Amino acid sequence: MTQVGKTIAENRRARFDYFIDDVVEAGIMLTGTEVKSLRNGRANIAESYAAVEGNEIVLINADIPPYSGGNRFNHEPRRHRKLLLHRKQIGKLIGAVQREGRTIIPLKLYWNEKGLAKLEIGLAKGKKLHDKRETSAERDWQRDKARLMKGDRMG
Repeated sequence: MTQVGKTIAENRRARFDYFIDDVVEAGIMLTGTEVKSLRNGRANIAESYAAVEGNEIVLINADIPPYSGGNRFNHEPRRHRKLLLHRKQIGKLIGAVQREGRTIIPLKLYWNEKGLAKLEIGLAKGKKLHDKRETSAERDWQRDKARLMKGDRMG
């Protein structure tokens, strides 16, 4: 059985490559074999993004490998999957994408309390190279600071 709140896949580069403004939880429209494949803990959302198609938002390029026990009706691994959001949320996201040129980036794919697959998406703005360097330097400093603090306690 699935573990409540268990992360299936995480986009670790998202916060490095983008400034994340607004985070929203969305449901995903999945087929049976996709759910079974996710229950095995296999998925990749690293190169995926969400785009506007008509007045819907779809997840593009998310990789859910075919289910090993599936038959000829197994799913397409990188098919477009509709995201389930409230009408107001969709309107807000579409507006931000069209007016401000934002990108919708998947951050985390996980099981919620009810055992449903949920996708955490963020409204993102791309970082320039100097911003990425700054993020990297900040992360290195935090790591060094933690190491120094740990060293002080031992000495």
